[in-house]
Amino acid sequence: MHRVKPSLLLIVVLLMALFVGIGFGKTYVPLTEIPPMTDKVLSCPKPLSANADVFDVYLTESSVAEMALERLCADPVVQRQYGDVNVFVGHNDYDTFRHINHGISDFALVKGNVMAAFAADKSYGYEVIASYPDYSAYFISMKEKPLLSKEYLLGKRIGLLDYTSSRSGHILPKTVLKSLGLNESNTTLKYYNSHQELRRALLAGEVDIISSYWGKGDEARLSANYITTLAESVSGMRWYLKMDTRNTDLRCAAQSVVKSISNHHPRNYYQHVELQPGCSSHD
Repeated sequence: MHRVKPSLLLIVVLLMALFVGIGFGKTYVPLTEIPPMTDKVLSCPKPLSANADVFDVYLTESSVAEMALERLCADPVVQRQYGDVNVFVGHNDYDTFRHINHGISDFALVKGNVMAAFAADKSYGYEVIASYPDYSAYFISMKEKPLLSKEYLLGKRIGLLDYTSSRSGHILPKTVLKSLGLNESNTTLKYYNSHQELRRALLAGEVDIISSYWGKGDEARLSANYITTLAESVSGMRWYLKMDTRNTDLRCAAQSVVKSISNHHPRNYYQHVELQPGCSSHD
């Protein structure tokens, strides 16, 4: 029998201790320290001041996010009151829950039903400062008008939004399917992160039907003859500002930013915004 050299034995013992230590270290890392951070974060090109306060913004539309960041970073009120701006671009309901339910965001673009569901307006003092129009929701197809019947929809590939809080892209279509006795066992439901992605999937033939709104520019790629109404009026997007300190200068500055976005955004929907009264330059 061969004897193990003391030096080799010592090395083996030390390696085992190291691996065990690493294992225990991983076991006891609290889950709260590593939450899923799926959203995209945009910040000002350089600090606005030495102020440590950061103005946190949450929304889910990338094109609006970039326009908001540029204007907020250049606004004199924001520059005076904050040292930086962080714009978080969320991709799912978890992101929205994390930022709105816990009151992380100072400024947010979400739907009213989302804010009401979390009661964040009451808990954190969020106030509506601007609103976009309500809209209708449709089933949209490429080659024929969708029918709201079990026989027609059976086996169809249907594109939905991967946001359980979206009425037009998730709640309404699933309600219709359930009322017809349809589910994921007899239809194919595919989930996407945006209305733009839904359109891409429809045009690419990945799905037979999508659930969405009918917007300006859709007539260039799709046919208005091949849409079927799910609901005539769906609540539009709302800009909410946390007003727990009654910061009226910031309120007016935020409205100026929203108005500028409306004046320059390429999408028709974001070009129509109604500002709440209170700032003389907008009233």
